[in-house]
Parts: sequence; C-alpha cells; structure tokens
Amino acid sequence: MSRSGGGGKIFTPTNQIRLTNIALVRVKKGGKRFEIACYKNKVLSWRQKVEKDLDEVLQSEIVFTNVSKGQVAKKEELLKAFKTDDQRAICLEILEKGELQVSDKERHANQEASVKEIASIVSDKCINPETKTPYTVSMIESAMKDIHFSLNPKRNNKQQALDVIKQLTTVIPIQRAQMKVRVILPAKEAKKIKEKVIQYITVESEAFEPDLNMVGLIDPGYFRVLEEAIVGPTKGRGSVEVLSLKEMTDTGDSALT
Repeated sequence: MSRSGGGGKIFTPTNQIRLTNIALVRVKKGGKRFEIACYKNKVLSWRQKVEKDLDEVLQSEIVFTNVSKGQVAKKEELLKAFKTDDQRAICLEILEKGELQVSDKERHANQEASVKEIASIVSDKCINPETKTPYTVSMIESAMKDIHFSLNPKRNNKQQALDVIKQLTTVIPIQRAQMKVRVILPAKEAKKIKEKVIQYITVESEAFEPDLNMVGLIDPGYFRVLEEAIVGPTKGRGSVEVLSLKEMTDTGDSALT
C-alpha cells in the first residue's frame, strides 16, 4: 500500500483489499473506539525500541473509528477523548497504549518465531563449559521449556536472550563463549594495573617485551570494564585487542555482538 500524508485517505471502498497486510492498534476512550493502521511486524519493533522511524510503523497519520470501513475519527471526537486533535500525537499515544489486534493463529506464530530467535541467539553466544561445545537451538528451546520461559513484549529478543542465559544456569551447564584478547600494559604501571585486570581475564601467556603483554580469555560482558581499567589509568598507552570472538571446540568462530 502506498503511504499518504496526514490529511489524505489511505484507501477507498474500491481498494479495501489492500488492507489485508496491515496491523491494527486499537484503544477505547470515552466510550469510543479509535484505531490506527500500521505495517505488519512493525508495532512490536517500535515498542521494543528496535524501530525508531515512525514513518516505518504507521501506514498513515490518520486516526479512525473503524479502519476496515474507512471511518475517520471526527475532530470533536478526538478533542473529547484525547484533549487534542493533533493526529500524530494521538497516533503515538495509541501506538504506545493500544491493543494490537492479531488473530490467535498469528499471535501463536509470532510467539513461536520469537522463542526460536531467542534460542538461536543463546545458541550462538554460549557453550557448555564442561565440553567447550555449543548447544543446538533445539537443545536451548527444550531447556527454555524447563525454566517455563515466557516472552516479555517490552524487551527485544536480544535482551531476552541475555536474560535467558542467566536463567538457564539453573537447569544446564552454560556460559557465554569467551573472547580471546591481548592486553598490553606499560611496564611502569604493569604491576599495579595487573592486580585489577586479572579479576576479569584467565591468563594463558604473559611476557615483558618490554611492556607486559598478556593473552587470555574473558567473558564478552567484561570487555568494556577491562578496557576502562586499562586505557584510562595508562592515558591510552595500554590497550586491549580482540584476537578471536569465540573460544570453543569443533565449531567455527562467529561474531558475538
């Protein structure tokens, strides 16, 4: 469907067939129903703050009382219910607080897709620390059932995946796949800073060349903490370099973001 400006109509009775690909968001205020027409799969992205361009979410900045019948809300109705007739502002309120209208079948399919994506993220980021091998997506999905995982529509899938990793430790041995890094500390400050650095790194090798050069493994979540502990106190003369993004056996490396 082509988009139109805030004052134009987005359809007429002769082309209502085009509305089959929209998502409706609805609120009831003052005994009246108000609806907006959005693009499918964009409402949740907006609410999870993944999508930030309103034009990518709204099919039109028009408030309706009934989208399917093409009934546009009257100015006096908007003023009474929302205390304003600013269509964009009202669309934002409905988008934030309204109920997304989806069929049970579609809702179930969306939930299944989200669960699988979360499981895929966890599978990609984690390993079994006892075997140093990754879990398959189906193994993670099974473990998620064991912890009775339920989706949180206010958090995006990546955020929920990080939550799941913590919860899964109660049912399976799991940890973030570690990053291999090289840490360089100026010889003058090396001893003092090393005491703090070794809290975050499992050292595999170290040598003075003439600065202290250490190679080891860290949890990806500690990278920025480690960087701050080195770069600031050494005024940029120290550094942390990522050598590889995953340390695991029997599998290729892939980026952790």
